[in-house]
Amino acid sequence: MTDIANWLGDEAESLLTHQCRGIPRESLYLPGPDFVGRVVADSDRGPAVMRNLQALFDHGRLAGTGYLSLLPVDQGIEHSAGASFAPNPAYFDPANIVELAIEGGCNGVASTLGVLASVARRYAHRIPMMLKLNHNETLSHPAIFDQTLFAQVEQAFDMGCVAVGATIYFGSHESRRQIMEISEAFARAHELGMVTVLWAYLRNPAFKLEGTDYHVAADLTGQANHLAATLKADIVKQKLPETNGGYRAVGFGHTHDRVYDALTTDHPIDLARYQVANCYMGRAGLINSGGGSKGASDLAEAVRTAVINKRAGGMGLISGRKAFQKPMGEGVALLHAIQDVYLDPTVTVA
Repeated sequence: MTDIANWLGDEAESLLTHQCRGIPRESLYLPGPDFVGRVVADSDRGPAVMRNLQALFDHGRLAGTGYLSLLPVDQGIEHSAGASFAPNPAYFDPANIVELAIEGGCNGVASTLGVLASVARRYAHRIPMMLKLNHNETLSHPAIFDQTLFAQVEQAFDMGCVAVGATIYFGSHESRRQIMEISEAFARAHELGMVTVLWAYLRNPAFKLEGTDYHVAADLTGQANHLAATLKADIVKQKLPETNGGYRAVGFGHTHDRVYDALTTDHPIDLARYQVANCYMGRAGLINSGGGSKGASDLAEAVRTAVINKRAGGMGLISGRKAFQKPMGEGVALLHAIQDVYLDPTVTVA
């Protein structure tokens, strides 16, 4: 098992002993082996959706825990194939992407229409697959920032996927169209029995102000999470919060003083707890993203993110570039280190 305290370094005591006061753990619907029957069964989700969500929970090293470790590889479109796979050209081959997820003990693998379709017959029965429906392609010049549908829900169903994923750039001028598109797609996915996962990201130049990036503010990402849950996302993917006070700094929208004075502090677990609260107090599971690869610090950063997510009441981690932009053995070790956080009973919900 991973020496979690060692990888947390000077932050170990703060991250492993902190207790949330503003939104107590007793208010949350926490992950667990019975999550589908205890929480999802209250909803209008059909039996096939519940079965496929349980299939995700029952796969990989975290099987039976109610936590998720997912491998997402849509960066070939989002960041270009060269930028994504040049560090390890083996991953130009979609089979190696899925093999990494299998060897890494992941609950499932998320990728593009082309990647999953090219190997679906070999792998659909071996690991749960999630088709990412839309992308921001980066070949357009000058660059635009818009999520465009690349696939249909029926294509995910036909290749045996248990889930579909999508991104909405909340805060952008294009977000209203994206909301309508993904609302329709998620409704169709639920009709066909598939789980829905929303990348609830923010995108607006005005959210960067005086050297602070409020795209990762707890109040703004929390609202994005709330919108994702409103669209009936079963699982919400969000970046870990790094700051707060986006509404106040940018000077728009609506907020309340208690968000900052009572419900949150500047502690990273409290900020992530606010994200969980906006996922209907955990009825929609929060998975935080692993972020880009920085090299030698990747494993420590991944462990830190997993600890914050778990202790905040989140449902797991979805980490891609930190795992696939290095040799497969190192990628597997990093994924296992993330999973060890969720398997360690001493890392409790704050």
